Amino acid sequence: MGAVMTRPTLFLTVGLPCTGKTTAARRIEVEQKALRLTKDEWVKALYGAENPPAASDVIEGRLVEIGLRALELGNNVVIDFGLWSRDERSALRQAAADLGAKVELRYFELTPAEKRERLDQRQADAPHTTWPMSAEELAEWATRVDIPTPVASNNPDVAACRASEAATTLML
Repeated sequence: MGAVMTRPTLFLTVGLPCTGKTTAARRIEVEQKALRLTKDEWVKALYGAENPPAASDVIEGRLVEIGLRALELGNNVVIDFGLWSRDERSALRQAAADLGAKVELRYFELTPAEKRERLDQRQADAPHTTWPMSAEELAEWATRVDIPTPVASNNPDVAACRASEAATTLML
């Protein structure tokens, strides 16, 4: 008898900086034996204190390629980019479906004050893991996020997830 094959899962973490995405991605990595692809870690490793905008898209593209190949090989993958765009998430869901993989989306949301507190704490404890971000930048970025909704995902179970709570799993 052969081993029972299960479909791999693509986990998508969605939200602004300092909402708990990478913490959740690390937990998923261990609990689900998933390949974790965290863009910020790659940017830091390649560019140090710099955060060149042009590098972001290139690194994301390469990590998506790696993630899709890992799914194709039967491995779980967690993409930890923020994934603010509904179109970006839809494309990833379709690519995963084309490979026979399941998709779980986890959306993280905190108040502006909570995000600022978490960012300040991160910059105090581990400044090498992040970049300075102003309150104005955080506020501007909040206007650019396409928040997952039941209508957008065709899933009535979509709910926001606070960093202090267990992530809501959305089967898409």
